[in-house]
Amino acid sequence: MAANFQNKPVFLFGGIIAMSITIALVVLVLFWPQPNPSYVSKVSVITGSTLGEISKQLYEKKIISNEQMFRWAVQVMGKEKEIPVGTFQLVDTQSNYDIIKQLVYGSPELIKVRLLEGWSVKQIAAHLNDVMGFEPNEILDISKDSRFLKKHNIKASTIEGYLFPDTYLFFNGDTPTSVLDNVVSEYKTFWKDAFRNRARELNMTEHEVVTLASIIEGEAIYDKERPTISGVYHNRLNRGMRLQADPTIQYIIEDGPRRLLNRDLKIDSPYNTYKYEGLPPGPINSPGEQSLIAALYPEENEYLFFVARGDGYHTFTTNEKDHNNAKKQLQKLRRELRKKKVL
Repeated sequence: MAANFQNKPVFLFGGIIAMSITIALVVLVLFWPQPNPSYVSKVSVITGSTLGEISKQLYEKKIISNEQMFRWAVQVMGKEKEIPVGTFQLVDTQSNYDIIKQLVYGSPELIKVRLLEGWSVKQIAAHLNDVMGFEPNEILDISKDSRFLKKHNIKASTIEGYLFPDTYLFFNGDTPTSVLDNVVSEYKTFWKDAFRNRARELNMTEHEVVTLASIIEGEAIYDKERPTISGVYHNRLNRGMRLQADPTIQYIIEDGPRRLLNRDLKIDSPYNTYKYEGLPPGPINSPGEQSLIAALYPEENEYLFFVARGDGYHTFTTNEKDHNNAKKQLQKLRRELRKKKVL
């Protein structure tokens, strides 16, 4: 008993030493001095970044002096999976602890992205290239990727029409896939049960509604006309008439948008609604909420034709004779404007 009692101070002393060494190592790892503590630096963490990739970036930017020490510090703090995506401005880089705290608890910079009604996938890809630096071809490849379409339950060959126009805030480290995931998810929020029931009442699939809405989007400038235009197209569809919608031709010509020529109307494409009856195979742009609602709730009217009148609005008619007269009025207006060198 006496021998055991005499050994206890030795064990206790040894434990204190071990604990002291452990604490000292933790403090050393956390507060390891960095080479440029007064520098203001930016660090980008993209989706899927590993701790090793983050530490390498910090080392290459001369924010940290030892990658292993930084990784240990993150692990000691238990923050391996808590560094969010984004671009961070680091203003205090005296130690690993200061850097990790800013990465985990700081506010990453956000990029404001506005996607407009009526933009096609190509236009959206070009815009995302401008504001986020994404390669347009990468966006276009994802737009046709069967795995991406299946993930979002899009029953089409492309995401054309399913990228909801709105203003978004993205992190600088977001990837093309994560950005498109967000935009398609926003589109999904539109489809309340009432709208799905309405589509069934019209005997239309979701894809057909979006396709019609995209044509309405291409025609209308003012919201008040969208239901009227929708009424015209519903009337023509119900009568088995070709839609003869100019926006579908703009979609298939290579050098649009521009004034259409007679030869454009003869292009052999399933999207040519002057040549083929019914709706085209899919949407021609990203319709906004008002166009989607107009496609679902068309105005009840007898109109079968409409033509622009030069001020953003249209003249609607029930017969071809009146329609041709309205076209003549538009042509007369264009001639007058050309004389004044407005056009």
